[in-house]
Amino acid sequence: MGIIRCTAKLLTELKTKPLIGPFQSSGWCDWHANLLRVDRKKCLLFTNNQTLYSIFLSSMKKSDLENFDKVFRLGLFTSLLAEGFTEPQIEYVLSKHQQIVIAKTNSRSILGSMNDLVFQIKSMIYMKGGLANADLYEINKQLNRIPMSAINYKASIDELKRLLADAGK
Repeated sequence: MGIIRCTAKLLTELKTKPLIGPFQSSGWCDWHANLLRVDRKKCLLFTNNQTLYSIFLSSMKKSDLENFDKVFRLGLFTSLLAEGFTEPQIEYVLSKHQQIVIAKTNSRSILGSMNDLVFQIKSMIYMKGGLANADLYEINKQLNRIPMSAINYKASIDELKRLLADAGK
């Protein structure tokens, strides 16, 4: 089971109440999510609690937000595929995220890391001349290669690769 811990702004946009209680989830199935606006478009940033692996999705519509769990799983799938993970690894990760629980955020540290990532995203998009000119796959790749202090200045992609090295074998 995957847990997505949403900010208050995102919960309001989703028009949903977070579930409260102890959730059984492995650390790498626990995510934080935030809604941000770039070039007047609604965008989502998902960040894994353990690895800080992040997925940036842009131009969200009302129908996308109504299918929040499907949007997350599709974003996760395409991100892992673009990063070159093997089919068994991708299937393993997706099997752990078949059921999604929405909860409140619970880590100021992860929210701080996400704020840093939002700054990086907006800078990358600005350098490309706007969201319409930006390559989202490239942004996501660059995002996950930034050394993060919360994980001892390692890149989140390296941490995810380490965790999934034996997955799906």
